Amino acid sequence: MQNKKLVRVALFGAAPDTPNMGVSALFKSVVTTLSQYISPVEIVVFDNGLGRRDATTFDYAGNKIPMIRYGARGGYRYYRPENLHTMLLLSKLGRFGALMNEGLRLIDSCDVVFDISGGDSFSDIYGLKRFHSVNMPKTIAVNRVKPLFLLPQTYGPYKHESVKEQAVRSISSATMAWARDEDSYEILKSVLGSNFDSTKHLCGVDVAFLLKPVDAADLLSSALNEWIKNKEPEYPLIGVNVSGLIYNDPEGARGKYGFKSDYKKILVDFVSKLIDTTSARIILIPHVMDKGGHYESDIDACFDLLKHLPVKYEERILVSPATLNESQVKWLISKMDWFCGTRMHSTIASLSSCVPTTAISYSDKTKGVFETCKQGSFVYDPRELMEDEIVKGLLHSFSVHKSTKLSLPGNISEVVAVAHAQMKKIIATAIL
Repeated sequence: MQNKKLVRVALFGAAPDTPNMGVSALFKSVVTTLSQYISPVEIVVFDNGLGRRDATTFDYAGNKIPMIRYGARGGYRYYRPENLHTMLLLSKLGRFGALMNEGLRLIDSCDVVFDISGGDSFSDIYGLKRFHSVNMPKTIAVNRVKPLFLLPQTYGPYKHESVKEQAVRSISSATMAWARDEDSYEILKSVLGSNFDSTKHLCGVDVAFLLKPVDAADLLSSALNEWIKNKEPEYPLIGVNVSGLIYNDPEGARGKYGFKSDYKKILVDFVSKLIDTTSARIILIPHVMDKGGHYESDIDACFDLLKHLPVKYEERILVSPATLNESQVKWLISKMDWFCGTRMHSTIASLSSCVPTTAISYSDKTKGVFETCKQGSFVYDPRELMEDEIVKGLLHSFSVHKSTKLSLPGNISEVVAVAHAQMKKIIATAIL
């Protein structure tokens, strides 16, 4: 879309400086799509850094996309201009607030505010602190009288009534609010009640379906490259994403998410039976690249899983590096013959690459996304099923992966078309 003047867009909830490749995938997908459909455009990206930094990113053709990056952080350092509580307070003071805070001046300079909540954090499932840090930017945008667009994301669950009330206020104040699957759309309708408006509350798909892969062969071990380059039908490559969030804290998984079954036992039993009954080679693939020692570290979880498997299996299991970016890890996942993931965006990387995919899911968000791709029967939930049921289901999913692959290209092409169409509609409404 050619414009007579520069369009400036604020983006919240997709910071490119987190170790979570799902959030990075949202950032890359949104920014490259905005640059594709709006020209000229400048994007103000609110991240976890300090102060204002002029920056650039690149589209897939290598063209520069100009950005301004500015910190927007939680915490108790209220004296910092990037503190969200401080920004929220000052956002109520009109032009005087802007005089006192550069972040507010940047928001005021924007034509529109886009907010994607990290894809799934507009909820209290991860705790009240996370919800408030995700909701504050929305309130700030409304206080600054800026058009607020909630990009396709998950809504809820909202366990606390006060959280639900705050969410409804933010959603009702938005110019548009998009859910990223039918299940979440039904939640959106339910929480809004009489405030629901079908002209501005809409159902779409996760924008990460637009992410493109980037070759990462130079960053892989020689052994892993050898498996990929010389892949043979009798030795299928299986990718397994292990979520450090629930693997590293099994008690927390039971208490916070209501697990009935043991996630670690599921993975140990599944990988063991897979190796015993097939000739597959297995690659453990982290998708949240926290450094070792962090409670969410997928790489820690991958290596711990290795330690719990018999030594005789070592020749057929590799761990991919935790240094790949969102497009590089998607490229790696795209080389798999079958993929099993727990981090939802790892499964989106797989599905969008037309790789037969199964999920071990601890949240309703995954089921909704899989149903968007007509793959809902391949989601197994430790909150509802016991270990043996999940392992049996995973093995069955792998056993039918060749027939599953036949239907994926048609299903995924429809989803990608929806992803483009929704962004065009959002941009047209926001900019015109």
